[in-house]
Parts: sequence; structure tokens; C-alpha cells
Amino acid sequence: MSVDLDQLCVNTLRTLSVDAIQRANSGHPGLPLGAAPMAYALWQRHLVHDPAAPRWADRDRFVLSAGHGSALLYSLLHIYGYDISLEDLKSFRQWHSRTPGHPENFATAGVEATTGPLGQGAANSVGMALAERALAARFNQPGHAIVDHHTYALLGDGCMMEGVVYEAASLAGQLRLAKLTWLYDANDISLDGPTSLSFEVENVAARFEAQGWHVQQVADGNRDFAALDSALAAARAETGRPSLVIVKTTIGYGSPAKQGTSEAHGSPLGENEVAKVKSAFGFDPAQTFVVPDAARARAREAAARGAAAHADWRRRFEAYRAAHPALAAEFERRMQGELPADFAARCERELPQWEPGAGLATRDAGGKVLAALAGIVPELLGGDADLSCSTKTSIVGGKSFSASEPSGRNVHYGVREHAMGSIANGVCYHGGLRPFVSTFFVFSDYMRPAVRLAALCGLPAIYVWTHDSVAVGEDGPTHQPIEHLAALRAMPRLRVVRPCDANETAQAWRLALQSDDAPVALVLSRQKLPVLPGTRERAREGMARGAYVLAGDGGAPQVILIATGSEVALAFEAHRRLEEEGVRSRVVSMPCMSTFAAQDASYRDAVLPPLCRARVALEAGVAMGWDRIVGERGRVLSIERYGASASGERVLAEYGFTLENVLSLSRAVLA
Repeated sequence: MSVDLDQLCVNTLRTLSVDAIQRANSGHPGLPLGAAPMAYALWQRHLVHDPAAPRWADRDRFVLSAGHGSALLYSLLHIYGYDISLEDLKSFRQWHSRTPGHPENFATAGVEATTGPLGQGAANSVGMALAERALAARFNQPGHAIVDHHTYALLGDGCMMEGVVYEAASLAGQLRLAKLTWLYDANDISLDGPTSLSFEVENVAARFEAQGWHVQQVADGNRDFAALDSALAAARAETGRPSLVIVKTTIGYGSPAKQGTSEAHGSPLGENEVAKVKSAFGFDPAQTFVVPDAARARAREAAARGAAAHADWRRRFEAYRAAHPALAAEFERRMQGELPADFAARCERELPQWEPGAGLATRDAGGKVLAALAGIVPELLGGDADLSCSTKTSIVGGKSFSASEPSGRNVHYGVREHAMGSIANGVCYHGGLRPFVSTFFVFSDYMRPAVRLAALCGLPAIYVWTHDSVAVGEDGPTHQPIEHLAALRAMPRLRVVRPCDANETAQAWRLALQSDDAPVALVLSRQKLPVLPGTRERAREGMARGAYVLAGDGGAPQVILIATGSEVALAFEAHRRLEEEGVRSRVVSMPCMSTFAAQDASYRDAVLPPLCRARVALEAGVAMGWDRIVGERGRVLSIERYGASASGERVLAEYGFTLENVLSLSRAVLA
């Protein structure tokens, strides 16, 4: 290991990063200048990766949790031979650039996870390590280890302050995810100034040791390559615990005026200061975006080792295929994100169906559907925030995933909703598994940052949120969601599905598994709901289209009753009474508003004839969003205040969800 050559490579990463930031006149130079040595030590000596095959299944994963330091990641990708050119670096933070302000996995080859909101990437890395452990337990056979890789994340002081990191680290220690290593860039500076303002008394090393982590410290992360290399080697050799390497650095290292200050964090250094940085590192201040041939050649040595490791893995996988053809085929299918070939046929045969009549809570129906799907889709792996007995989301016979039982399919996240959502995202990023997570609907608030990133990135996570309305009852307003449906529907690409009965629930689960480019939320009831006439026959196509005519399709309606979830049964009752009174009415079940909005105009008009402007929407939540469905003449029966503690039936009645009130609203819009 040549220290001089290593220093040249590190300084190349530093100067490339500050050039990109200065050219954009936007960005965060402090982290690239300070953290470049640890990133280089990892990528050059320890990370197993093949730049020519950035999606190779058994590669090591690297996540930049401190995503504001994206210029460093793009510089790494460039010098190691990924499809990031100097022109891409020059386009940093520009319109339609492959080097956006924060790393985006869908925009840039080699970026494993979309990061920027601090702490998310760290929790994502826990999901990746969890997925590696689960897939190894499923597919590795004696003499054939086809899943055997490590996951790394680089965190900053800000990440360490986020609660989601504490949650995720606690679970990683509990599960003893030994192939997980976090590098902590401890530079003691945040945007507002020194971390002593808000983060001085905590002993981070002691915190992680208490959570079951292997902790090491590197005193001089700016110059001590040998210590960095040794710490990374020890972390990789650790077999019983996840590892944290605390690396003391100087933010903005090399900048005479700004190093060690918050001024280096989030603003370009300025041309004069960039020139001084380059001079300090032995580069010509007059030249920009310089990659010395020696530095490029050095980096490509590591890339060549990665390519050789990949080629060796391919040979080993072919031997595995010869010995275990069925497992090899399943592994390839799962890593490609494809459902089993017989998925549709088995769903037709094996998904439960219900006849009209006796009531069943959609959470209970969901549990029965999940039991059937677990046998059809072996990659289903799920968990909950200590609520599986209420959300009905435990896979029967699936065992509990743990350090000693990595083949388990039920993950016990504990009361860690935020980390649960972020870890599920990490499982999706990794590939090979279809994660679902569950909690009460009102606590989706605790998951929202992770849900938003899943929607942004098109991750096919499944959220099972039960106890969906004021019908929760006696637990009162703290546990009764009011604004949640509208708030989550406002999130682009998130499919929010609220089925009306057991048959719609079965089709909602089917839809969720068929969604490979967006997350799906299944919003389910605590209380029993009647199985409605027509859902067994119509729910499959209707669910796929977001809304459908459940009753009253025999002619042009005078009034249309539109509802979701439990309120569809109330609309159905009102429809029957109106028909008895000689009023032609129609019931439209609209389990997914966004899916319906995406249908062609002819279908939307067939369900909601434009000439029928007498419309009443029923939903036990705020009315926001329903105006475009009911129009100016329509009415919405909604809830515009928080709930109350009483039986669910009493609360619904007090809030106007009664047959008499729906009939009154229907007559009013007909007048």
C-alpha cells in the first residue's frame, strides 16, 4: 500500500468534489473534504463491487446516509469506472443531471439508495443487511455460498442525532447483523455551528456498545490510512455483531479559511478558497476536474479485483445451478423482481372468497389472505410494530426472524415504526424479498418519511395499516385517524387502498403484490364489515381500476353514492332504501382514488356518468380531495374534527354516519 499514491487518490476525490460544487455554485464541500480518506479506504481495499455490473446480486452495498455529501459519491463512481463521466460531474445539481443534489438510486448507476433526509440511508442499510441474512438462509447450500456480501453506510453527526438511526441500530444489534458496518464521520460540526450546541454530552460509542455493536475509533481520519484500513478489516472479520467505526475528521479539511467550521458544510468554498485547497493538495489551481493517470489506474485496480470476484461468483453460481436447479431459478426470479410464474393461476384457486352475509373485519380477512399468499409467494417477508395480534399480519408457520433463526419470515420490529418503514425500503433496494410492514393507521404518521421515499423511488413496499377510522372506538381521538387518508393520497405514486369487505381485501393484497414500481397501502378495519353482494364477482377488475359500480348499474342513475371502506356498506343500505322509494341510485366502491383517476375517460364516465351530478360521497375522514369526485352539486359526508372516546358505533352515529343522514343528503342533492 503506497501512502503517497493513496494520498493522491484521496486528494483527487477531494478536488473533483469541490470542483463540481463550485461549478454548480451549490452543494456541501465539507464532507467530501473530510470523509474522502475513509471512503477511499473502503472502496479501494474492502468493498467488493464491479463497476461494469452495478446490479450484481452478490456485490457489497455502500449507502451514503449523509446524502448531502453526494459530490464525494459521484467522484468515487467516476474514478472507479461506473457510468459517470467528467461531464456528469460538471453537470452536478443541474436539470436532468445524473448527478443530482442528493443521491437518487433511480437516476445514477451505482447509487444503492436515495438519501438526503438524514438517517434514512443508515436504516436502509439495516434492511439490506437483513435481506442478505434472509436470502443466505434460503439459498445457500453446503459447498455453495451464493449470498455472502457486506453492507456499509457512511453517516454524519446529523444522522447520529436522528431518532430513526437509534431505532434502526437497536434492531440491528438485536438481530446481530454482523455483515453491517457503519462509518461515522465525526467532525463535530453541523449546519448551525459546532455540535456542542446540541450533541455534546452523549457518548456515541457507549450508546452503540449498549445496543450490541462492535465499536472502534480512528483518531485521525484525515491522514491515518493504516488505522482506517485496520478498522475496516476488523469490522469485516467480526462475525457476531454489527460494526461502528467512529472516524474523527475535520470538516472542510484543506480549506485554510473554512476547515473545522460550519461555513464548510453547506455552501461552495468560493473560487479563491478552492484554489488554495488545490494548492494545498498539490494540484494546479488553474485546472479543473483533473484525474491524474496514476490515481485512475489505482482505482481501476480495485475495480478489476471486483470484476474478478464477480466472474468467480458467476462460475460458482453455475455450479450451484447444476446442483440445485430449482433454487437457482427461484433466486434469479426473485432478484429480477418477478412473481412466480403460477401466481395468477394459484391466486384464482387459493385466495379465499366470501359469500354475501356475515361480517368480517377487513384486518381479519387480510390475515386469511396473507396465509394463502405466503404459500404462493415465498419471498413475502413481513413485520409489525409490536401489533401483529391486532393487525393480523403474522405469517402462520413462518417462524420469527432472529439472529438464531434467519429463515424466519416474521420480523419483530418492536415499537419502532419509523425504522420499520425505512428498513423495509432497504429490503426493497436490496432485492429478492417482498416486504410488508404493519401498524395502526394513525401511526402511519411515524412512518411518513420512509413512505415518501418509497413513493419517490418506486419501491414496492406494502403497508398494512389497520384500525382505519373513528370506529376504533374507545381508544379515542389519539388512535382515531381523521386526516390520514387525505394526507397520504396527496403523496404522488403511493397507492392508498381502502377495501370495503373481505373480497375487496383479497383483491387489494393481490394488487399490492402485482405492483412492482410503487408502494401500496392497505387500509383495513378493526370492526366487522358485511360481505356485500357483488364484490366476489366484481372486486378483482374493480380493484385494478380503482373504482367500480357495485350496485345500480341497470340504467342511468338519478343519484350516485360513492364510498370507501366501511362506508360502502352504509351506501349500499341507502341505495336499497332509495330504490324502494323509486329513486334510481348507484353505489360506487372506490377503494383507490388515485388508480381510478388514472383510468381513461371512457371508463371514468361509465362509472360516474357526467350527466348525473347528484352525488354523495361517504368517508370517515376529512373531505379533502372528494370535491373533484362529487362536483359542485355533490355533497360529502365526512369528519372535519378529531374523534372521541366511545364505542365505534356511537362515534360514527354522532358524526352523522347513519342511514337517515345519508338518505337526507341524497334527497338534498336531488332537489
